[in-house]
Amino acid sequence: MRVVIAEDNVLLAEGLNLLLASAGFEVVATVADGPSFLAAVAEHRPDVTVVDVRLPPTFRDEGIQAALAARRAGPGLPVLVLSQYVERMYARELLRDGRGGVGYLLKDRVSRVEVFLDALRRVADGGTAMDPEVVAQLLIRRDGDPVDTLTPRELEVLRLMAQGRDNAAIATMLVVTERSVHKHIGNIFQKLGLNPDESGHRRVLAVLRYLGGDRERTAPGP
Repeated sequence: MRVVIAEDNVLLAEGLNLLLASAGFEVVATVADGPSFLAAVAEHRPDVTVVDVRLPPTFRDEGIQAALAARRAGPGLPVLVLSQYVERMYARELLRDGRGGVGYLLKDRVSRVEVFLDALRRVADGGTAMDPEVVAQLLIRRDGDPVDTLTPRELEVLRLMAQGRDNAAIATMLVVTERSVHKHIGNIFQKLGLNPDESGHRRVLAVLRYLGGDRERTAPGP
């Protein structure tokens, strides 16, 4: 799996290179700013990217803006964003196009190697991998949001889906059967109006609606 990294911290960038190489990934480019990231993506067409939110020269939002530009140029480009803090506005911006293949992790998750690698693989596969802290801070809804019709258990299942957990992991964490989890997910799809023939991955779409990234398209009609 080919990876492009955008990270200006030399030590972290080198650490990511070594970590990914040891896990079987191929790091095809490591860059330190937005323009170089866009050029590397255009040249190498990676399977997944890792991008720091804040890059030179201002260290404000160059990283996330470069990631958004790359996804506009190549819709669905998998992007895993790393940030020192939860930047709610940037996380929402990343989710807003309604596509999967997005992740947002706090940098301290990188030290938890299996958590980081699992998140990167899920993003590369077109799923989502949202840090629990990000999920908690994104859950601000307007009146009439279809997610409000979900039961507490269904919300719990959807929260774990947003973190990228599969059915088996959700069942273990909630101490229920996988059949029960499957039933809850079916109810979630139904309540959110996600029909089997709807384009896109229903699991990803459900997570995006939960986090608010697909809200404009799922608002109730007049």
